[in-house]
Order: sequence, then structure tokens, then C-alpha cells
Amino acid sequence: MTLSGQQQTLSLLKARGMTFSAAESCTGGLIAKRITDLPGASAVFRGGVVSYTDGVKAAVLGVPRELLACHGAVSAPVAAAMADGVRRLTGSDLAVSVTGVAGPDSDDRGNPVGLVYLALSAPDGTRTVRHLFSGDRTAIRESAAQAAFSLLAAYLNEQED
Repeated sequence: MTLSGQQQTLSLLKARGMTFSAAESCTGGLIAKRITDLPGASAVFRGGVVSYTDGVKAAVLGVPRELLACHGAVSAPVAAAMADGVRRLTGSDLAVSVTGVAGPDSDDRGNPVGLVYLALSAPDGTRTVRHLFSGDRTAIRESAAQAAFSLLAAYLNEQED
């Protein structure tokens, strides 16, 4: 998604009077940067948490340590818990989360480089998406951030009357 796609997401959020927040691991704040690069972002973006370690995922976002131990940080259940946690923490209407392996090496559980889980937490529930992106570390992080905006836009488009 290009900058115009992020602008579209911002416009959709504004049109629906909704806010969002982000919990980021492998993207390291890229989602927050991309939205705050746009004028008017303060109307829709409540904030974000860069939860690069399991300790921050647990202590700040409230991800149960049992989930982290059982499934690992790079998993659908952890992505969902991250999104729910940042939504609760910021009081936003919607929240996205990203957790994955940007490389250059696989993680301690053997998850391959490029494996990324995203989640969207909304009033009607939380959905997760699995991606396997290709490219170097930068390309994977960029793709993951783009996918987060696409996930938001898809949800907002589904909400049209």
C-alpha cells in the first residue's frame, strides 16, 4: 500500500469517526510512523506500543505468559492478544498488531524469515492473518506495515452501510 493507501485508511477512519492504535513487534514503530507522517493523523491515531520483547508484550500489553510459552511470540494467538491489549490500553475503537520474523535469521522456534502474523481487534471480535513475505529485513518490515493498513482498510470497507 502506498502513502495514498494510508491516506485512504485515515480518510475511512475519519469518515466513520473511529480511532485506532498499533502494537508492533517486528515493524518497530513503522505503522505509527507512517500514519503520523500524514496531516490529520491525530484525529484517528491514539498511539502505539513497540513490544519488541516478550517481557513488554506481557507487562505492557497483557499478553498472557502462557500464550508466549506455548505458542511463541510469532503466532496468531499472540498477535490477537497484542491487538486486544493495545486496544484496551489506548481506548481506541480498532487496533492492529504485527509480530513476525524480519530476519536475517529464523527465530529460536525455527519460524522462517518473512513469517508475520497480523491481528485486528474490533468491537465485534479479533481476526488474525498469516503472511509469508519475501525479501530482506527492510522489505519484510515494509510489507508487514502495508499489510496492517490493508487489514484496517478492508475492515472499514466492510463496515459501509
